[in-house]
Amino acid sequence: MADIKPVIKAPSKYSDYAFAALVRLAAIITLLLLGGIIVSLMFASWPTIQKFGLSFLWTNEWNPPAEKFGALVPIYGTVVTSLIALIIAVPVSFGIALFLTELSPNWLKRPLGIAIELLAAIPSIVFGMWGLFIFAPIFADYFQTPLGDLLSGVPIIGNLFSGPAFGIGILPAGVILAIMVIPYISSVMRDVFERTPPMMKESAYGLGCTTWEVIWHIVLPFTKNGVIGGIMLGLGRALGETMAVTFIIGNTYHMNSFSLYQPGNSITSALANEFAEAAPGLHTSALMELGLILFVITFIVLALSKLMILRLSRNEGRK
Repeated sequence: MADIKPVIKAPSKYSDYAFAALVRLAAIITLLLLGGIIVSLMFASWPTIQKFGLSFLWTNEWNPPAEKFGALVPIYGTVVTSLIALIIAVPVSFGIALFLTELSPNWLKRPLGIAIELLAAIPSIVFGMWGLFIFAPIFADYFQTPLGDLLSGVPIIGNLFSGPAFGIGILPAGVILAIMVIPYISSVMRDVFERTPPMMKESAYGLGCTTWEVIWHIVLPFTKNGVIGGIMLGLGRALGETMAVTFIIGNTYHMNSFSLYQPGNSITSALANEFAEAAPGLHTSALMELGLILFVITFIVLALSKLMILRLSRNEGRK
């Protein structure tokens, strides 16, 4: 009796066409949604764009009864608090990721990693309440006051840490944001560090490299794109955070100096505080323009990160 071989049908080319069309449709829908958001924001903010023009970006007056609006204070608060968060969070996240992947004993890796990831699950309003009622008094008494006394006589730098220590303001908001973005950045960094081929690290150790040399010359060059992506993820989280910043930043439009101790405002906190009560007209239009500005800032940050990755890849190819 002849052997009966199963007949395997060749995949139909129509299924490939259908799959390609479906994926292409998903990409087109995403682009259409993005374009729709941009157009709607521009349409809603057009009255203030016509009236104030580019001066809206550097005017620090925000007076709804007089219909005078300027975005300088929210833009300054958004950018500065996000930079403070990155300055604090990136080194801490880097250390956490390296410890978990290279130095931590096996019995500690899993519980410590889970504990760090659980921080990302805490709602932002909880961070805001904790920051206002618990963190702010401690931060004012044991950090802001001593630091202000220490740096008060230093030129330029002293101006950044001058003024009364309230425990609320731009600097405390930046610290709270740093605590919030650390789980995101460290988790991404840990995952990309674990993707480094073990043979590469073992070869470096076999040549006599120290742990730091393996990290600096093997792990980081191999994972630099993922590291930059994790940092940009944290920056995007900091730029878009609302409730925690609203609780702790002070929510004022007065900017008398560039001191980090002074209360301020951010784009997201301004939208959260005023949008529900904004009168139709210029007030609503000004808030919508703040949203458009935040969209542009986020787009610029993502574009710069892509350019940085491309430049690093190009330089690596030359080497």
